[in-house]
Amino acid sequence: MNTIQLVWKNLSRQFGSVFLSILLTAFGISILAVLSITGETFEKQLDNNSKNIDLVVGAKGSPLQLILSSVYHIDNPTGNIPLDELEPLRQNPLVQLAVPLSLGDNFKGHRIVGTDSSFLSIYETSVAEGRIWQSNFEVVIGDQVAKKQQLKIGDQIHSSHGLSKDGHHHDEHPFTIVGILKHNNNVTDNLILTNLESVWDVHGIAHKHEHQETAVEKELRERQEDREETLKAHLHHHGEDIAENSSAPAKTNEKGRHEQEEHTDHEEGAVFVKSIGSDMVKQNGLEITAILLKYQSPAAIGILPKLIDQQTDMQAASPAMESTRLFSLLGVGIDSLSILAYVIMFIAGLSVFINLYNALKQRKYDLAIMRTLGASKGKLFAIVLLEGLTITILGGLIGLIMAHLALYYISNQTSQSADFIEAFTLHPKELIFLFVACLIGIFAALIPAIKAYRTSISGTLSNK
Repeated sequence: MNTIQLVWKNLSRQFGSVFLSILLTAFGISILAVLSITGETFEKQLDNNSKNIDLVVGAKGSPLQLILSSVYHIDNPTGNIPLDELEPLRQNPLVQLAVPLSLGDNFKGHRIVGTDSSFLSIYETSVAEGRIWQSNFEVVIGDQVAKKQQLKIGDQIHSSHGLSKDGHHHDEHPFTIVGILKHNNNVTDNLILTNLESVWDVHGIAHKHEHQETAVEKELRERQEDREETLKAHLHHHGEDIAENSSAPAKTNEKGRHEQEEHTDHEEGAVFVKSIGSDMVKQNGLEITAILLKYQSPAAIGILPKLIDQQTDMQAASPAMESTRLFSLLGVGIDSLSILAYVIMFIAGLSVFINLYNALKQRKYDLAIMRTLGASKGKLFAIVLLEGLTITILGGLIGLIMAHLALYYISNQTSQSADFIEAFTLHPKELIFLFVACLIGIFAALIPAIKAYRTSISGTLSNK
């Protein structure tokens, strides 16, 4: 019987205690692997998704919620802001790029984002297949959306209201896929992009706008007609007092007065249109969810956020600051769970040591017989050491499998737009975890192995 067979035979004789040691090792390794992989992946995604976004402008509320909804797409928006706030920010000399976002719908968990072509610039991505949208209800999808939902260019999709895939379906407004983005390893891989007008049209805002625009024009026309009737009556009333031989200057004067009346009426109408139009933007929902800003220069860091917070009804949130705060909050829980994992690993090592030490007491006679049959001290030492290694390596492998299953479960529980965990991808750190498991097995078996090495043949057999 070779060494491996002998090790396996010894372990199978004490299956209960060995299984407990394997299970403890597996739990410790799986917790460490899940925490390490999710933490590293999450931090990497935080950097990838916000590296070109210096500031996010949105409705007042929680700054962290604004960042999570507009940059990472894993929370509900804080509200909407008027569309007419976009252009002043674009004209601001401190701003290099201002990207509008309009959220509200999704397709099977993938968020539909109304925006413009500057969105591709700020995320440094481009269309790999097809083209960018050129008209309403045309969309460009991320490559992960295409793979997960098995979509291709020319397919039509129906959006669901809200940010949950179980929302009401907008069957009357299908979107046509005209492009697929290249893989960018950030949130754009799981998004569906279209223009702002499509998001408004889906919710009937554009139709409402057209209806109220007609009402405004009707009101202006009626007011214009009333003024013309009043002016005619006024001219007819005073026309009887005007002599037939009125001088040319008088006619010129009357003509000038008439032109002045028309000019005044035009100005009043323009003011009326402007005031009604401004109200109409707010009444019709011509709003956006947020604006992503990229600074023109570092000087904007200390000026622009304070300017927006103090002089507008909006708030400005920094992705860098909020992401750091979020990761620091998560870090407390991660550190606590890491300590728990190390405690479990220590208990697993202690369990292996106790099992091997007790087994050694029961096998002292067997070891002495092996020595008489020609087994060297080194072979006895190696057998006990391999038993400890076998327990912890099996525990480590089972722990990594458990970790990937846990990552798969976590990935399924998160939003499709925030699906950043690759559950079945091997990570370099997993080799480190297996090495740690080996070290635990070696140290746990070291004392029993030394005891086996020092086994006295004569003393053991004489006592037997």
